[in-house]
Amino acid sequence: MCMKKRKLFLSLFFWMFCLILFLFAAGCGGDSRQGSSSEEVGQGLADQNNATPPLLPLEFAAYEEEAVGLAPAVEPYKVETGLENVTNREMFIFSPQAEELLVKNGFVVVPSSYREFFMLYEMNRYEPLPSFITTDSILHNYHLFFSHLLRVIEKEKLAPELKELVAAMFSASEGQYAALQGSDWENAARRNLGFFAVAGSLLGLDLPVPVSVREVVGEELLLIESQAGIQVSPLMNMGQNLAIPEAFLEDYSQYIPRGHYEDDELLQSYFKAMMWLGRLTFRLKSEDETKSAVLMTLALGEGDNEQRWDRIYQPTCFFVGKSDDLSYLQYGQLLEQIYGGEVGLEELSRGGEKWEAFLEAAAELKPPLLNSIPVFDEDIQPDREGEIKGFRFMGQRFTLDASIFQRLLYREVEENSHNERRMLPKALDIPAALGSKEAYSILEAEGETDYAGYADNMHKMQQYIGGLDEKSWVQNLYWGWLYTLKPLLWEKGEGFPSFMQNRAWSRKELNTFLASWTELKHDTILYAKQVYAEMGGGMEGVDDRGYVEPNPHLYARLASLVKMTREGLSSRKLLEQRDRDSLERLEQLARFLKTISEKELSQTPLSDEEYDLIRSYGGQLEHFWLEALRDIGVDHRSAIAENPAALVADVATDPGGRVLQEATGHIFEIYAVVPVDGKLRIARGGVYSHYEFPWPLEERLTDSRWHGMLDAGQAPPLASWTRDFIAP
Repeated sequence: MCMKKRKLFLSLFFWMFCLILFLFAAGCGGDSRQGSSSEEVGQGLADQNNATPPLLPLEFAAYEEEAVGLAPAVEPYKVETGLENVTNREMFIFSPQAEELLVKNGFVVVPSSYREFFMLYEMNRYEPLPSFITTDSILHNYHLFFSHLLRVIEKEKLAPELKELVAAMFSASEGQYAALQGSDWENAARRNLGFFAVAGSLLGLDLPVPVSVREVVGEELLLIESQAGIQVSPLMNMGQNLAIPEAFLEDYSQYIPRGHYEDDELLQSYFKAMMWLGRLTFRLKSEDETKSAVLMTLALGEGDNEQRWDRIYQPTCFFVGKSDDLSYLQYGQLLEQIYGGEVGLEELSRGGEKWEAFLEAAAELKPPLLNSIPVFDEDIQPDREGEIKGFRFMGQRFTLDASIFQRLLYREVEENSHNERRMLPKALDIPAALGSKEAYSILEAEGETDYAGYADNMHKMQQYIGGLDEKSWVQNLYWGWLYTLKPLLWEKGEGFPSFMQNRAWSRKELNTFLASWTELKHDTILYAKQVYAEMGGGMEGVDDRGYVEPNPHLYARLASLVKMTREGLSSRKLLEQRDRDSLERLEQLARFLKTISEKELSQTPLSDEEYDLIRSYGGQLEHFWLEALRDIGVDHRSAIAENPAALVADVATDPGGRVLQEATGHIFEIYAVVPVDGKLRIARGGVYSHYEFPWPLEERLTDSRWHGMLDAGQAPPLASWTRDFIAP
């Protein structure tokens, strides 16, 4: 029942040991509100006027960026009308609109219905046609393995660990409730008993739910299973008799299993339980809820509970990042400082000066940087910090993109010239904040920059983000993925192939950025905090030599990210040899593409081996696809119909009843006029299709529903700005 000083010293020693071995960051598992690079980055964005780069984050896995030899020297060229100066034009038949864009821009994207990238590249090999290897195709491969590795770790490691932890916390809460009956802490202890009873039920545990909480547990489970949207939480408000808007509101639509959690029973239960444990906030504004948080902190100090919690938190921290909310780490430190080495229930329940001192000290802790709970209009709830600041048992994580969204929504940007509120962001906000002039120009043309505080907030974010160093960008795999995408936003100037030196290509690159980012949001939908606005074999004799989209910095960063993934998971014994081998092979492939890109840009002839790699690219993609899906029973390409590349993720919520959906669809064809041996030829490759649209909150889309919409021709229209490069 007590928190022992010895355990705190052992915990500190453990983190020092981890740092020495260069495993995960001590900052990841330590105080999630102090000394954290992600927290410093977010605070800089929140402060708006802070232009100082953050302190260097501690390493939890090595990141060594591949060196790039960039010497672009491709002679400029122009595609003649009728493709007269293209050597293999007879291989292709284009619509008039497609040929017009191909002549104008040097490339064109044509909608198609390929369900995976490898299918298109394998068709190139057998027709045969020169292949155009795209950044889209290799980025998609990383998504496949990221999702696979997280899925396997969750099923084999995290879900069993969570069941043990929840059962132990339920047992500890039973003891606390029995000891505190009749005191001012009884209701808080009863709330915790119900809290872990709900989590246990979601996990399928056979816990003996006491009569005292049976009714409220049943009410919560009904709301969760019915995915009832935004409702007053029966458990969080028990015994407080709070009226709206003071009552705690929960968005029960968040419990719809989506992403890779949709089709597996174990992952469905894990998803719901982790969503429950990660979203409910024990608010500091409520003394009774804070008592519940303190009791949880004491319970985590019993037996192996702290170690169980950490074995779940650390791997997810490596994948996604640190918790954005207060946790037992901060509360435990305060209890240690104020009460001394041991804290007993009897002493706590007496209240007095020490309890008042704890409440005062807790009020000084930093609030979360992101709001992920429904909050009313500022006229009703002017103190937003007071509404969202509190303790979460396994809090969802701070991410840079969510922080960008947060600062470009109502109430941060107020209203536009039509007195409208920006209740949902746009995906283009992310690349614009990362410095893309083209993304900002599109937002401006669409009226998104008209809101009162938008331009100023965006400018300050651009300045701050522009000052981040590599250490900040590679603090975990989520941030590392965003860092890998950044070269897509760089302007391709003199010395690059002519098809890359126009506005159409800049927009194609934005499409790639948004689609790969959508895959990132899909894969991390359980852990990353979601922002809320506030209510209110070819033929012989055919020259099929292909071309690699020359973006050597992206391939270099991807190789480094894959290596970081492999070494970080291996260091925690979370990676089996077969997956380790596949990641090594993927890293090597990214390096090959970097080398070929460098040669293309410097006009150095490719070797026969390198041309053979381009020809065999489809087979390599198929290998990676099979390896990444084998854990769900896929062992042959015939399973492509049930496992397409298309996916969907909700990324932001308007409490008025909508969510912002980001989706990828079928693989589209790209045709590019490329120089090979001083002559121009057309090469064909695959690119993402990307969709963005609002959707009813209570019907957050799953992958299977989205696949049905695509197959039925019910997908929303593509963004209008893609017409610069997409033709019938």
